[in-house]
Order: sequence, then C-alpha cells, then structure tokens
Amino acid sequence: MSNSERHIIHLDLDAFFVSVECLKDASLKGIPIGVGGTSDRGVIASCSYEARKFGVRSAMSVRQAKKLCPQIRMVKGDMDSYASFSRLVTEIIKSEVPVFEKSSIDEFYIDLTGMDKYFGCSVFAKAVISKISKESGLPVSYALASNKLISKVATNEVKPKGSIEIPHGEEKKYLAPLPIEKLPMLGAKTSDLLRKQGIDTIKNLSEMPVETVINLLGKNGNSLWRKANGIDESPVIPFHEQKSIGTENTFHSDTFDTRFLKGELVRMSERVGFELRCSNMLTGCVTVKIKYADFE
Repeated sequence: MSNSERHIIHLDLDAFFVSVECLKDASLKGIPIGVGGTSDRGVIASCSYEARKFGVRSAMSVRQAKKLCPQIRMVKGDMDSYASFSRLVTEIIKSEVPVFEKSSIDEFYIDLTGMDKYFGCSVFAKAVISKISKESGLPVSYALASNKLISKVATNEVKPKGSIEIPHGEEKKYLAPLPIEKLPMLGAKTSDLLRKQGIDTIKNLSEMPVETVINLLGKNGNSLWRKANGIDESPVIPFHEQKSIGTENTFHSDTFDTRFLKGELVRMSERVGFELRCSNMLTGCVTVKIKYADFE
C-alpha cells in the first residue's frame, strides 16, 4: 500500500509518568519535578517540561539533576499507577479504532486508512484524542500523516499538548527545514560526518543522489536517504498479546560515560521489569543489544 493511501496517527502521552503523578497530586503541576529514585544515587526515569528547561533529562542521576535545577521536586515512581493508566488508554483506543499498535507504555500508532471515506481522518482523530484526554485526564500530543516516520517526527516537534496534520504529498516539504538530527537512528558520528560535508538539514540529505549517500555512510545510507525523502512503508502492527517485552533508546550523541550508560540500563531494566509484573509474566531470556556509532 502506498503512502498516498495511508493515514497514520502517532500518539504520545506527554511526560507520561509525570502527568500521572500530577493527576494524583495537583500541587505538582507547573513546577520542576522528577520521577524516579529519590536519593542522590537514584536515576531520573521521567521529568516535567519545567525541569527540562534546566537541562534535566531521563537517565540522568538525581545528583546531577539537582545541580542543574536545585528546586526540582523528586517523586518516587508508582509503576502500578502507570500501568493502570496505560491500560486505560489502550482500552479507549481499542474501543474506537480499527487497527493500532502499542509501541511502548505511552506511545501508540493508529491506522485510520479507509476512515477518510466516512468521517474524515482529521475529524475522527480529534474525536479519539478528545475522548482519551477526557476519560484519562492525561495530556496527549499527536500527528496525522501518511506513514509512521512522519507522524513520529511531527509529534516530537509539537509536544507538549500539540497536534499537527501533514497533508499527503507534503512529507518532504515538512521534513526539509529540520536539522538532520531529527531523523530517527541518525547518531552523532553520522551527524558530524554529514555536517562536515555541508549537509545540515534533511533537505540537503534528501537532494543527494542515493548512491552518494551509500558511498558516504555505508549500508545504512539507503535507509537514511529514504527517511530524508519521507519514505516509510513499515506497517502498523495490530495490537496483540506480546511474546516479548522490551525497550530501546537512541541517544542524541554518542557517549563513553559509563555512569550515564549504567543509569540508562537501570532505567530501561526497571521499565521492562514493571511491564512484566503488570502482565503477570516471567521471562526465560534476557537480551541486551548495543548499537555502536558505526551502526554495528
């Protein structure tokens, strides 16, 4: 199925852990807060947008977060509450849309292909999002586009509590002015290499001959070139009982900071662990995958 026939929503529950805590305690709204370990040796699992303005980020140590933002208020995470709210949103989406994919505890892709013949995808999307916000009380950002790549990038650009629709045929135009770092899976080493060649926007990358990009970046050049041109044919995978549970993160820049990496591993392990507990499941195998700057 071509992009011109598809209508895909990417939906993101803004600062999910923080938003749940604010529903439980209204005094937390509008102030810098961090969710995670409360001691200085703890790790930030999530933080409010007010805290992010000071440079606080997830996977950061609480000690470092307090240095950047002395007034930050730490809240111990409540995994049972997060799982409960995630299930609530999942059930709302399940009751309203034909096909959806739950890509993480707080992110969803919804395939509205065909709905344009009836209600109109934009109208239908607004109705679904409105229902989620009303029934869960959680802030939501979303983007409607022709594929998963564009909708994901667009959602990240309009957060928090934002929405946008990228009309069919305008995928390249939308991506064009964005810096190359906005493309998923484009790391710091690749970014530096491209910028040294004078390629600093997605438009620059999209206008290069694909053969040149492959020669410059190797086997991943073709994938990045397709992304730069707004091409993504990956399907929305219908929600079903998971056979595996996992999480991943791509850093904005390469790092050799072992303390940061250990903190990130702890954060990711805790997330997978609580998803297992919420599902009343045990695991028989644990796998850790690391992708280096050269994509190996």
